[in-house]
Order: sequence, then structure tokens, then C-alpha cells
Amino acid sequence: MRLAADEIFWNNPVFHDRLWEATGETVLMMIFTTLAVAIIGLPLGLLLHATSAKGLTPQAPVYRVLSLIVDFGRSIPFIILMIALIPFTRFVVGSALGWQATVVPLAVGAIPFFARLVQNALREIDAGKIEAVQMMGASKRHITLHVLVREALPAIVGALTVTVVTLIGYTAMAGTIGGGGLGALAIDYGYRRYQSDTMIACIVLLVALVALMQWAGDAIVKKIDHR
Repeated sequence: MRLAADEIFWNNPVFHDRLWEATGETVLMMIFTTLAVAIIGLPLGLLLHATSAKGLTPQAPVYRVLSLIVDFGRSIPFIILMIALIPFTRFVVGSALGWQATVVPLAVGAIPFFARLVQNALREIDAGKIEAVQMMGASKRHITLHVLVREALPAIVGALTVTVVTLIGYTAMAGTIGGGGLGALAIDYGYRRYQSDTMIACIVLLVALVALMQWAGDAIVKKIDHR
């Protein structure tokens, strides 16, 4: 829904509808991207750690390839990644515009970022605990799920929180190329049409989303941290 330049002001119900619609699009982008990041990024982080020199199954060639892919994915600026992935995005969702299309580059950019954070969290686990469980005859799968993941779970949740907060900023950036959400609203009306009230409203909501996600992540970490 497009609004004329003179239709946007604080007491206009149409403006409020568009603002909440954009907020909903941003939240949907965060939800679907976070699911993709958790489903793919966590196993990738576990694989990075397992094949590293200190992992349960060291495989130097495999680790070097995976590490190179992860570092390459983390090094590409998001705005460039969005543009480069337009053909792939069209193939996956049928369009390069809208919040659904934005989920694709968001996930592609965030998965390697989260995977590296997961690896770093696993690396901090005391090697003595792993050795003790190994001496008891536990399988590698048991060690991975019941020792590594369990011990690193608070750090992993913290890493996911950092990733989600970063994603909120990326969703705003996606608005520059028609990605939908609060970023698109701020660009289309706050910047291009010089409507400062729209820009302020978008900034306030984005800050509120960041604060809410950080609070929720911290609360979960506090609840599951058994140390």
C-alpha cells in the first residue's frame, strides 16, 4: 500500500496501519531468518568444531574448506550480498522484492556468522570434562549432544541473540532495495519524502525491537545457565 506524501502525519490512521504493517514485516523477517540460522548454523558450527584440531574428529582438509567458506560468507558486506543473490532469491521465492525475498540473503549472510560464534562457544568448554566422559566410554554423538552442546548452550543462546540483533539492522538496510519492513518505510517516506515523523517512528520501533530481543536472550541465558 502506497501513501501520498501529504497523507503521513501522526494522527492519520492510514499511517499507523502502514507503520504496524512494516513492523510486522520486520518481525517476520527476523523469525524466519532466525529459524534458518539456527537450523543450519548450529550444525555447521558443530562440524567446524568437530573437524578442528581440538575436535572429536580432527580433519584438517575438511576444516580448512569449511573455515574458508565461513570466512568468505562473513566478509561480504550485506548490501553487496543482497544484490549478488538477486537471481538466487528469485529462484527460491519467485521475487527479489518484499520481506520474503529479504529472508534469503539475511539467512545466507547470518549463517556463517552464527556458525563461527558457535564454534568459539564450543572451544571454551573445559577439555577435562570431555576427557572424563570419553573415559567412561561415551560415544562421540553422546559427547556432542550431552556435553558440548549442553555446556555451551548459554553461550550459544547468547550468540544467537547477538545474531538476531545484527539481523534487525540488516532488515533495515534491506529497505534500500525494496526489502520491505521498517527499513523500506524509513527510506521511502522518511528519507525520500522528507517526513521526519516517519523516520523517527521507524527508529524508535527498531530500537525497541533490539532492546526486546536482547532482554529476551539475556533472560533465556540466565534461566538455562546451570553454572
